[in-house]
Formats: sequence, C-alpha cells, structure tokens
Amino acid sequence: MATSSLSAIHLPPPTKFSSTNAHNFPKIPLYIPSFPHYKTIKLKSLTRISFALTDSSESPKSLNPDPRIILQELANAFVLPDDYFRQLPRDLRLDLNDAAFDLSNGAVTDECGEELGQTLLNISRAWELGDTSTSANLLRELPLLVGSLTNNNKSGKHEMNDIFTLGKRLLSSSRRFQSMGQYGQGELQKIAKVMNRTGTLLSASPVTEAANEEPKQESRMFKFGELQVELTREKAYIGAVIGFVFGILSWQLSQGIQSIPESSLEYANDNALLLAKSLRGALLAMCYSSAIISAFAAVGLVLLGGRLKPEGE
Repeated sequence: MATSSLSAIHLPPPTKFSSTNAHNFPKIPLYIPSFPHYKTIKLKSLTRISFALTDSSESPKSLNPDPRIILQELANAFVLPDDYFRQLPRDLRLDLNDAAFDLSNGAVTDECGEELGQTLLNISRAWELGDTSTSANLLRELPLLVGSLTNNNKSGKHEMNDIFTLGKRLLSSSRRFQSMGQYGQGELQKIAKVMNRTGTLLSASPVTEAANEEPKQESRMFKFGELQVELTREKAYIGAVIGFVFGILSWQLSQGIQSIPESSLEYANDNALLLAKSLRGALLAMCYSSAIISAFAAVGLVLLGGRLKPEGE
C-alpha cells in the first residue's frame, strides 16, 4: 500500500545550480509610486530655460530694431482711399493740420537733414491739403532715406541725431492722430498706434556723443491759422515795444474820454442821453482793458525774449 502510493508521487527533476538563481527569494510585488508632476515640472523648467535662451539671443535685435522695417509698417498704415483725408469732418481736418504742424515745425531741415527734412515738409503739406495718395507715396520714401543714413558711416553722430529727431516728431504727431478718436473703420487709431510705436523705437536710438554736448534751445513757433512765425529774442522785444506803445495810446484815449463831463452831453431826449452814457462807459471799459492787457503782454514778451535765442543762431 505504501509502495504503491510512493510510486504514484512524481518528483520534479532537480534544477541545476547557478550563480544567477542561487538565491530564490519570494517575489513580493513592491509598489513604487510615480511622480507625474516631477516630469511636468522638469519639462516646464527646461521649456522656460529654452525660452530664456531664445529671448536672450534675440534681445539685441529687439533693442536695436531696423528703422527701415518699422518705417515700412508706418507707410503701410497710410495706404488708404485717395479721398480719405478730404472726406474727414472739419474738426478732424483741423487735428490733421495740427499733426502736420508737429511733424515739420521749426528748422526741420537743420534737425533732420536736407533730404529727410524736405520729405517731412512735403508730407505735412499733403496732410494739410488732404492729399492721401501723395502722403502715402512720400511715406514710402522714409525707409529708403533712413536706410541711406544708417548705411553711411562718415558722420555717425549726425545721422543718429537725425533719426532721433525724426522719432520725436513722429511721437508728437501720433498724439494728434490719437486725439481724433474712432472714425470709419479705425484707420486713424491704427495710424496713431503704428506712428507712436515707430517714434518710440526711433527716439530710443542711442545718441551717446550728443548727450555730452550742451542742450540747444529749441525754437518756438507762433501759429495763428495758416500763419507760422518763429519766435526769436528780437521779435519778442519788438512785440513788447509795440504792446507798450499800444497800451499808452489806450490809456491816453481812456483819459480823454473820461475828461469829458457828463453834464456837457446834450441831446434831444432822454433816450439819446442814456445811449450816449452807455457808449461812453463801454469805450472807457474797452480802453482800460486794452491798456492793462497791453501792459501784461509787454512784460510777458520781455520775459520770453530773455529765454529765447537771438535771431541767426
């Protein structure tokens, strides 16, 4: 019975001993937690580093943009229908004239160079006349003119000053376009934004040698309608003398009117007498006010003349 039971038992053959399975420990499943956020943080940090390297490698271009590219964007913003400026309302046309004045006022040919300054003068005239196509064609010349300045290495200081002054003028003119508000499809606001960005980039151009020079006194312009007069020290003093003489004449006239007694006024009826007295009072008020205003104007022109540069400098 025992022999038959032992014969029924089949034992597995002995396994060969090797160094690889010398220790047959039980395989206990171990749970090793994974950290998905670690990979995300690592990827994000690597991405940020790559972006930082990209920005640092492109920073010289962003700090020193090509003036021709940004001026070409400005020229593209002025591609409008031929009658766009002529169809503007009267108040917007006045703002456009102010923008033209800010673009080319003063000694523009001396500050921006002969060729560039003359182009700015022609652009301002086109704006004043409402000539949209002419202004667009002239603005297309600005990238070429500025490109010729940057490519010429003979007088770098003057060229950078020309570009710097152009940026300042564009900034001042962009504020006029911005004050026009929304009109049509927003073309004026688009022009204001592009012109402001262009002026900011051009005026940020480094002018190292000009910073050491003495600041020049800016010329001041007097604008009354179509009349534009540059204010100088001599003109201010002449205006003060004229104001002083006019004030003396107004004062003498008021004294002459006041010396006439009211009792000497004789008229046919009381209504005429009342009218004469009212006219006499109005003339006295006008003469006294003219004398006072002339005195203040003369003093103001004298003070202004002391701050202006002499004519010819």
